[in-house]
Amino acid sequence: MTPAQSDTIAALLPQLGPKGVVTDPADIDPWLTDWRKRFRGSAPAMLAPATTAEVAAVVRAAAANRVALVPQGGNTSMVGGATPPADGAALILSLRRMDRLRRLDADAGLAVAEAGTVLQRLDDAARERGSRFPLTLGAKGSATVGGLVSTNAGGVQVLRFGTMRGLVAGIEVVLADGSVHNGLAALPKDNRGYDLTQLMIGAEGTLGVVTAATLRLVPAPARTGVAWVGLAGPHAALALLRRLRRETDALESFELIPAETLGAVLAHVPGSRAPLAGDHRWHALIEATSPTQEGEGPDALLTRLLGEAMGAGGLDDAAVAASEAQGRDWWRLRHAISDAERAQGPATQHDVSVPVDRMPDFLTRGAAACDARFPGCRASGFGHLGDGNVHFHVRAPRGTDPARWYAEDAPVVTRFVHDLVDGLGGSISAEHGIGQMKRDELARLTGPARMGALRAIKAALDPLGILNPGKLI
Repeated sequence: MTPAQSDTIAALLPQLGPKGVVTDPADIDPWLTDWRKRFRGSAPAMLAPATTAEVAAVVRAAAANRVALVPQGGNTSMVGGATPPADGAALILSLRRMDRLRRLDADAGLAVAEAGTVLQRLDDAARERGSRFPLTLGAKGSATVGGLVSTNAGGVQVLRFGTMRGLVAGIEVVLADGSVHNGLAALPKDNRGYDLTQLMIGAEGTLGVVTAATLRLVPAPARTGVAWVGLAGPHAALALLRRLRRETDALESFELIPAETLGAVLAHVPGSRAPLAGDHRWHALIEATSPTQEGEGPDALLTRLLGEAMGAGGLDDAAVAASEAQGRDWWRLRHAISDAERAQGPATQHDVSVPVDRMPDFLTRGAAACDARFPGCRASGFGHLGDGNVHFHVRAPRGTDPARWYAEDAPVVTRFVHDLVDGLGGSISAEHGIGQMKRDELARLTGPARMGALRAIKAALDPLGILNPGKLI
């Protein structure tokens, strides 16, 4: 621990108390590694304030002593965005004790949640009042509001409701000098210059520490329909998606899954089974909802529309879940993909987006290009076809030493994939952020105007460079 860090902790201990200052290495250790186990950092202490005033005090003390802070919530980052640097130069700023739901107004369609509020708890509380927070992802039980805001999280319902940018109505954030910006008021119109709320969304904690957010709620669905479809390929899937969207606005999710990915999940999840009989090269998981009990239900809607599509030759086979339990089972298969892929061995994971109409070609030709360029590897993509975002993985050959793969081969593979994406006018980060994993690639593939603007914003709002160093830029 450096003298500056010791001085910072000494100044904060009377205010934060023993629960707010953690120095036992055993208690800190679980928070030093990212979810994928790709990065490991070091930190002599973890600060855990319980209020916005305490967060402000932490940032002021850190600024006075020029001590770096790494904001952290559920630590579910896929790009090492919440992992401290390896040299121990930063303290972890944990927001997990800030987990209050300050307000939940179903009639107004708004909730004010603190940064440490777990997504599952927020959604459960909203559903108790007949509403929901329309963002779902595999880490729902551990991801926190602050992290979701700071990474502009997406998930499986972006097709209808958009990313966090569209779901955040206001924000409370502690800036790098310890001042507090209270922008929680959900004003439909506000033209007072630069939009600080939108600036903080996706900033990955590099411009300020999000302490609370006002979030948009939607009515909980009265009925839900879930379908599983077998398809010849991504082109057929996109044609089906467009056909469905022309016919209905009830569609919330359209997830595309290749056969080999489904096979990995079935092998990884005990007792699981394929939703459809027979072999299908590609699969789509589709969900539709209805806000009322009146009229045609979403299950009947999906049955009718998929039947019409099958009659027109648009798909190979389809099934509509016979119960809510069966629909949940199918969604569990989708959410188990990340764990199943990780269990298969070393791989490069790419969270990318390209224009929706180019996605089928990217999934087929891009995978073939990777397989040809890197013999023995297997490339495939899965995910949110409707918004042009897929998770494109290139798995190492069997028997590959993970350490050697990640040190030598993975960077070459990643550059190749990112060049394919960039050539299609896409983005190397669709919903996971940049973190430390993609920082060099962002600089390599981003034009000077944009990079100059990003660096200027960082320098203006965090001139000492104390907020989440080594991330994003």
